[in-house]
Amino acid sequence: MMNKFIASLIALMGFAYILKAQDTVQTNKAHSWQIITTQGEPVKREDCGFVEANKQFYLIGGRGIKSVDVFDPKTNSWIHKNNTPFEMHHFQAVTYKNQVYVIGGMAGGYPHEKPLENIYIYNIQKDEWQKGPTMPPGRLRGSGGTVVYNNKIYLIGGIRDGHFDGTVNWMDEFNPETGSWRTLPDAPRGRDHFHAVVIDKQLYLAGGRRTSAKTNEVIQLTIPEVDVFDFKTQTWKTLPASQNLPALRAGCTAVAWKQKLVVIGGESITQKESHHEAEAFDPKTGSWTKLANLVTGRHDTGALSYKNKIYIAAGAANRGGGPDQSTIEVLTP
Repeated sequence: MMNKFIASLIALMGFAYILKAQDTVQTNKAHSWQIITTQGEPVKREDCGFVEANKQFYLIGGRGIKSVDVFDPKTNSWIHKNNTPFEMHHFQAVTYKNQVYVIGGMAGGYPHEKPLENIYIYNIQKDEWQKGPTMPPGRLRGSGGTVVYNNKIYLIGGIRDGHFDGTVNWMDEFNPETGSWRTLPDAPRGRDHFHAVVIDKQLYLAGGRRTSAKTNEVIQLTIPEVDVFDFKTQTWKTLPASQNLPALRAGCTAVAWKQKLVVIGGESITQKESHHEAEAFDPKTGSWTKLANLVTGRHDTGALSYKNKIYIAAGAANRGGGPDQSTIEVLTP
Protein backbone atom coordinates (compact mmCIF):
# COMPACT_ATOMS: atom_id res chain seq x y z
CA MET A 1 0.00 0.00 0.00
CA MET A 2 2.85 2.33 0.95
CA ASN A 3 4.65 1.53 -2.32
CA LYS A 4 1.54 2.50 -4.33
CA PHE A 5 1.28 5.78 -2.39
CA ILE A 6 4.95 6.64 -3.05
CA ALA A 7 4.59 5.80 -6.76
CA SER A 8 1.51 8.03 -7.02
CA LEU A 9 3.30 10.86 -5.24
CA ILE A 10 6.30 10.62 -7.57
CA ALA A 11 4.01 10.64 -10.60
CA LEU A 12 2.22 13.76 -9.34
CA MET A 13 5.53 15.51 -8.64
CA GLY A 14 6.73 14.68 -12.15
CA PHE A 15 3.51 16.01 -13.66
CA ALA A 16 3.83 19.22 -11.63
CA TYR A 17 7.42 19.64 -12.82
CA ILE A 18 6.34 19.27 -16.44
CA LEU A 19 3.63 21.90 -15.96
CA LYS A 20 6.12 24.25 -14.33
CA ALA A 21 8.59 23.79 -17.19
CA GLN A 22 5.88 24.40 -19.75
CA ASP A 23 4.82 27.57 -17.95
CA THR A 24 8.29 29.07 -18.50
CA VAL A 25 8.09 28.67 -22.29
CA GLN A 26 5.92 30.97 -24.34
CA THR A 27 4.39 29.84 -27.63
CA ASN A 28 4.69 31.81 -30.85
CA LYS A 29 2.17 30.69 -33.46
CA ALA A 30 2.98 33.46 -35.94
CA HIS A 31 5.32 31.21 -37.91
CA SER A 32 4.90 27.86 -39.64
CA TRP A 33 7.10 25.24 -41.27
CA GLN A 34 6.33 24.16 -44.82
CA ILE A 35 7.82 21.39 -46.95
CA ILE A 36 9.08 22.92 -50.19
CA THR A 37 8.05 21.39 -53.49
CA THR A 38 11.33 21.09 -55.40
CA GLN A 39 12.70 20.26 -58.81
CA GLY A 40 14.75 17.15 -58.17
CA GLU A 41 15.72 16.00 -54.70
CA PRO A 42 18.91 15.37 -52.77
CA VAL A 43 20.33 12.00 -51.83
CA LYS A 44 18.69 10.89 -48.58
CA ARG A 45 21.09 11.14 -45.67
CA GLU A 46 21.69 11.78 -41.97
CA ASP A 47 24.71 12.81 -39.86
CA CYS A 48 25.41 15.48 -42.50
CA GLY A 49 26.07 19.19 -42.86
CA PHE A 50 23.81 21.82 -44.41
CA VAL A 51 25.17 25.31 -45.00
CA GLU A 52 24.77 28.40 -47.20
CA ALA A 53 27.51 29.68 -49.49
CA ASN A 54 27.17 32.30 -52.22
CA LYS A 55 23.35 32.29 -51.97
CA GLN A 56 23.01 28.54 -52.43
CA PHE A 57 22.62 25.74 -49.89
CA TYR A 58 25.05 22.82 -49.68
CA LEU A 59 24.05 19.43 -48.27
CA ILE A 60 27.30 17.62 -47.54
CA GLY A 61 28.39 14.27 -46.16
CA GLY A 62 26.46 11.71 -44.17
CA ARG A 63 26.99 8.03 -43.57
CA GLY A 64 28.37 6.37 -46.68
CA ILE A 65 29.88 8.29 -49.58
CA LYS A 66 27.37 10.88 -50.79
CA SER A 67 27.27 13.54 -53.48
CA VAL A 68 27.37 17.20 -52.57
CA ASP A 69 23.80 18.31 -53.29
CA VAL A 70 23.10 21.99 -53.94
CA PHE A 71 19.76 23.74 -53.43
CA ASP A 72 18.93 27.01 -55.17
CA PRO A 73 16.34 28.93 -53.08
CA LYS A 74 15.41 31.09 -56.10
CA THR A 75 14.31 28.17 -58.26
CA ASN A 76 13.63 25.60 -55.49
CA SER A 77 15.78 23.11 -57.38
CA TRP A 78 18.44 20.57 -56.41
CA ILE A 79 21.51 19.56 -58.42
CA HIS A 80 24.09 16.88 -57.67
CA LYS A 81 27.78 17.68 -57.53
CA ASN A 82 30.82 15.46 -56.96
CA ASN A 83 30.96 12.95 -54.12
CA THR A 84 32.90 13.52 -50.95
CA PRO A 85 36.40 11.98 -51.27
CA PHE A 86 35.43 9.37 -48.65
CA GLU A 87 32.80 8.87 -46.00
CA MET A 88 32.52 11.87 -43.65
CA HIS A 89 29.78 12.44 -41.10
CA HIS A 90 28.97 13.96 -37.69
CA PHE A 91 30.16 17.53 -38.22
CA GLN A 92 28.71 21.04 -38.24
CA ALA A 93 29.61 22.45 -41.67
CA VAL A 94 30.71 26.10 -41.87
CA THR A 95 31.68 28.45 -44.68
CA TYR A 96 34.67 30.74 -44.91
CA LYS A 97 35.28 32.89 -48.00
CA ASN A 98 32.65 30.89 -49.89
CA GLN A 99 34.31 27.56 -49.25
CA VAL A 100 32.78 24.85 -47.07
CA TYR A 101 34.89 23.55 -44.17
CA VAL A 102 34.47 20.14 -42.54
CA ILE A 103 36.22 20.24 -39.17
CA GLY A 104 35.89 17.62 -36.46
CA GLY A 105 33.96 15.02 -38.41
CA MET A 106 34.02 11.22 -38.28
CA ALA A 107 34.28 8.27 -40.63
CA GLY A 108 33.38 4.60 -40.26
CA GLY A 109 30.66 2.61 -38.56
CA TYR A 110 28.98 2.51 -35.16
CA PRO A 111 30.06 2.51 -32.37
CA HIS A 112 33.78 3.17 -32.91
CA GLU A 113 33.64 5.81 -35.63
CA LYS A 114 37.05 7.43 -36.14
CA PRO A 115 37.57 11.21 -35.95
CA LEU A 116 38.99 12.82 -39.09
CA GLU A 117 42.67 13.65 -38.77
CA ASN A 118 42.51 16.57 -41.20
CA ILE A 119 40.30 19.47 -42.13
CA TYR A 120 38.58 19.04 -45.52
CA ILE A 121 37.59 22.00 -47.69
CA TYR A 122 35.07 22.01 -50.51
CA ASN A 123 35.56 24.60 -53.26
CA ILE A 124 32.06 25.49 -54.46
CA GLN A 125 33.25 27.06 -57.73
CA LYS A 126 35.50 24.19 -58.81
CA ASP A 127 33.37 21.42 -57.26
CA GLU A 128 36.57 20.05 -55.76
CA TRP A 129 37.71 18.80 -52.37
CA GLN A 130 41.00 19.76 -50.76
CA LYS A 131 42.72 18.03 -47.88
CA GLY A 132 43.47 20.78 -45.38
CA PRO A 133 45.68 21.11 -42.30
CA THR A 134 45.84 18.43 -39.65
CA MET A 135 43.73 18.66 -36.53
CA PRO A 136 45.47 19.83 -33.33
CA PRO A 137 47.67 17.08 -31.84
CA GLY A 138 45.97 14.91 -29.22
CA ARG A 139 42.60 16.65 -29.68
CA LEU A 140 40.89 14.57 -32.37
CA ARG A 141 37.13 14.24 -32.00
CA GLY A 142 33.88 14.35 -33.94
CA SER A 143 30.31 15.53 -33.44
CA GLY A 144 31.23 18.85 -31.87
CA GLY A 145 29.99 22.37 -32.54
CA THR A 146 31.74 24.55 -35.13
CA VAL A 147 31.36 28.28 -35.82
CA VAL A 148 33.10 31.10 -37.69
CA TYR A 149 33.82 34.36 -35.87
CA ASN A 150 36.11 37.22 -36.89
CA ASN A 151 37.87 35.17 -39.59
CA LYS A 152 38.63 32.29 -37.24
CA ILE A 153 36.93 28.89 -36.98
CA TYR A 154 36.11 27.42 -33.58
CA LEU A 155 35.56 23.78 -32.66
CA ILE A 156 33.94 23.07 -29.30
CA GLY A 157 33.20 19.80 -27.54
CA GLY A 158 32.74 16.50 -29.37
CA ILE A 159 33.57 12.88 -28.66
CA ARG A 160 36.86 11.04 -29.18
CA ASP A 161 35.68 7.48 -29.84
CA GLY A 162 32.61 7.52 -32.07
CA HIS A 163 29.54 6.72 -30.00
CA PHE A 164 31.47 4.63 -27.50
CA ASP A 165 33.27 6.96 -25.10
CA GLY A 166 35.24 10.14 -24.64
CA THR A 167 33.01 13.23 -24.65
CA VAL A 168 35.18 16.35 -24.18
CA ASN A 169 34.74 20.01 -23.26
CA TRP A 170 37.64 21.28 -25.38
CA MET A 171 37.64 24.50 -27.39
CA ASP A 172 40.09 25.10 -30.24
CA GLU A 173 40.59 28.05 -32.57
CA PHE A 174 41.72 27.52 -36.17
CA ASN A 175 43.15 30.31 -38.32
CA PRO A 176 42.35 29.44 -41.96
CA GLU A 177 44.81 32.06 -43.23
CA THR A 178 47.82 30.57 -41.44
CA GLY A 179 46.65 26.99 -40.86
CA SER A 180 47.52 27.30 -37.16
CA TRP A 181 45.62 26.14 -34.07
CA ARG A 182 45.23 27.72 -30.62
CA THR A 183 43.82 26.09 -27.49
CA LEU A 184 41.19 28.13 -25.65
CA PRO A 185 39.54 27.66 -22.23
CA ASP A 186 37.49 24.50 -21.77
CA ALA A 187 33.70 24.76 -21.77
CA PRO A 188 31.95 24.22 -18.42
CA ARG A 189 30.94 20.68 -19.47
CA GLY A 190 31.57 18.19 -22.23
CA ARG A 191 28.87 17.57 -24.82
CA ASP A 192 28.53 16.00 -28.25
CA HIS A 193 25.80 15.77 -30.92
CA PHE A 194 24.91 19.47 -30.88
CA HIS A 195 25.48 22.61 -32.96
CA ALA A 196 27.00 25.90 -31.80
CA VAL A 197 25.80 29.43 -32.64
CA VAL A 198 27.27 32.94 -32.41
CA ILE A 199 25.06 35.92 -31.50
CA ASP A 200 26.52 39.36 -30.70
CA LYS A 201 30.06 38.27 -29.81
CA GLN A 202 28.72 35.40 -27.70
CA LEU A 203 29.00 31.70 -28.49
CA TYR A 204 26.03 29.56 -27.41
CA LEU A 205 25.98 25.82 -26.75
CA ALA A 206 22.55 24.23 -26.24
CA GLY A 207 21.40 20.64 -26.52
CA GLY A 208 23.58 17.60 -27.01
CA ARG A 209 24.53 14.78 -24.69
CA ARG A 210 27.38 12.69 -23.29
CA THR A 211 27.22 9.69 -25.61
CA SER A 212 28.40 6.43 -24.03
CA ALA A 213 27.82 3.07 -25.69
CA LYS A 214 30.46 1.88 -23.22
CA THR A 215 27.90 2.18 -20.42
CA ASN A 216 24.84 1.47 -22.62
CA GLU A 217 23.83 5.14 -22.37
CA VAL A 218 24.04 6.24 -25.99
CA ILE A 219 21.02 8.56 -26.01
CA GLN A 220 20.05 8.96 -22.36
CA LEU A 221 22.54 11.55 -21.07
CA THR A 222 21.08 14.71 -22.61
CA ILE A 223 22.30 18.07 -21.31
CA PRO A 224 19.87 20.74 -20.09
CA GLU A 225 22.31 23.59 -19.43
CA VAL A 226 23.12 26.38 -21.89
CA ASP A 227 26.79 27.42 -21.89
CA VAL A 228 27.98 30.77 -23.26
CA PHE A 229 31.49 31.91 -24.26
CA ASP A 230 32.34 35.60 -24.42
CA PHE A 231 34.85 36.22 -27.21
CA LYS A 232 35.88 39.56 -25.71
CA THR A 233 36.73 38.29 -22.23
CA GLN A 234 37.59 34.74 -23.36
CA THR A 235 35.52 33.33 -20.50
CA TRP A 236 32.66 30.85 -20.15
CA LYS A 237 29.48 31.00 -18.11
CA THR A 238 26.44 28.75 -17.65
CA LEU A 239 23.02 30.36 -17.83
CA PRO A 240 20.68 29.95 -14.81
CA ALA A 241 18.73 26.71 -14.55
CA SER A 242 15.55 28.64 -15.35
CA GLN A 243 17.01 29.18 -18.85
CA ASN A 244 17.80 25.51 -19.54
CA LEU A 245 16.78 24.05 -22.90
CA PRO A 246 13.04 23.26 -22.52
CA ALA A 247 12.86 20.06 -24.61
CA LEU A 248 15.94 18.00 -23.83
CA ARG A 249 17.46 16.35 -26.90
CA ALA A 250 20.65 15.73 -28.83
CA GLY A 251 21.36 15.40 -32.52
CA CYS A 252 19.65 18.78 -32.81
CA THR A 253 20.71 21.61 -35.04
CA ALA A 254 20.86 25.30 -34.12
CA VAL A 255 20.89 28.63 -35.94
CA ALA A 256 21.00 32.33 -35.17
CA TRP A 257 17.72 33.89 -36.32
CA LYS A 258 16.50 37.41 -35.55
CA GLN A 259 19.20 37.68 -32.87
CA LYS A 260 17.86 34.56 -31.18
CA LEU A 261 19.26 31.07 -30.68
CA VAL A 262 16.93 28.55 -32.34
CA VAL A 263 17.33 24.85 -31.51
CA ILE A 264 15.58 22.51 -33.95
CA GLY A 265 14.75 18.80 -34.03
CA GLY A 266 16.85 16.15 -32.34
CA GLU A 267 16.45 12.77 -30.65
CA SER A 268 16.00 11.60 -27.09
CA ILE A 269 15.15 8.57 -24.99
CA THR A 270 11.63 9.90 -24.39
CA GLN A 271 10.29 9.00 -27.85
CA LYS A 272 11.03 6.83 -30.88
CA GLU A 273 10.22 9.53 -33.42
CA SER A 274 12.71 12.35 -33.91
CA HIS A 275 11.75 15.61 -32.26
CA HIS A 276 9.59 18.16 -34.09
CA GLU A 277 10.33 20.98 -31.67
CA ALA A 278 11.83 24.33 -32.64
CA GLU A 279 12.58 26.56 -29.65
CA ALA A 280 14.02 30.08 -29.66
CA PHE A 281 16.08 31.66 -26.87
CA ASP A 282 16.23 35.45 -26.63
CA PRO A 283 19.50 36.54 -24.94
CA LYS A 284 18.00 39.96 -24.17
CA THR A 285 15.05 38.64 -22.15
CA GLY A 286 16.56 35.33 -21.05
CA SER A 287 13.40 33.51 -22.14
CA TRP A 288 12.56 30.62 -24.45
CA THR A 289 9.75 30.71 -26.99
CA LYS A 290 8.24 27.63 -28.58
CA LEU A 291 8.03 28.06 -32.36
CA ALA A 292 5.91 25.98 -34.70
CA ASN A 293 6.80 22.29 -34.91
CA LEU A 294 8.60 20.84 -37.91
CA VAL A 295 6.37 19.05 -40.40
CA THR A 296 8.74 16.09 -40.19
CA GLY A 297 10.72 15.39 -37.04
CA ARG A 298 14.41 14.92 -37.86
CA HIS A 299 17.81 14.75 -36.25
CA ASP A 300 21.50 14.69 -37.20
CA THR A 301 21.40 17.22 -40.00
CA GLY A 302 21.96 20.96 -40.34
CA ALA A 303 19.83 24.08 -40.61
CA LEU A 304 20.58 27.58 -41.84
CA SER A 305 19.14 31.07 -41.65
CA TYR A 306 18.75 32.89 -44.97
CA LYS A 307 16.80 36.07 -45.78
CA ASN A 308 14.85 36.00 -42.54
CA LYS A 309 13.83 32.35 -43.01
CA ILE A 310 15.12 29.08 -41.57
CA TYR A 311 15.74 26.06 -43.79
CA ILE A 312 16.36 22.46 -42.74
CA ALA A 313 16.87 19.41 -44.97
CA ALA A 314 17.55 15.67 -44.75
CA GLY A 315 18.15 13.97 -41.37
CA ALA A 316 16.79 10.84 -39.72
CA ALA A 317 13.11 10.53 -38.83
CA ASN A 318 13.55 8.13 -35.89
CA ARG A 319 15.74 7.92 -32.82
CA GLY A 320 18.97 6.05 -33.48
CA GLY A 321 18.87 6.61 -37.24
CA GLY A 322 16.62 6.17 -40.28
CA PRO A 323 14.55 6.40 -42.22
CA ASP A 324 16.68 9.05 -43.93
CA GLN A 325 14.87 12.07 -45.35
CA SER A 326 15.21 13.95 -48.64
CA THR A 327 12.71 16.75 -47.97
CA ILE A 328 13.53 20.38 -47.20
CA GLU A 329 11.42 22.58 -44.92
CA VAL A 330 11.31 26.34 -44.43
CA LEU A 331 10.12 28.40 -41.48
CA THR A 332 8.49 31.50 -42.89
CA PRO A 333 8.07 34.78 -40.96
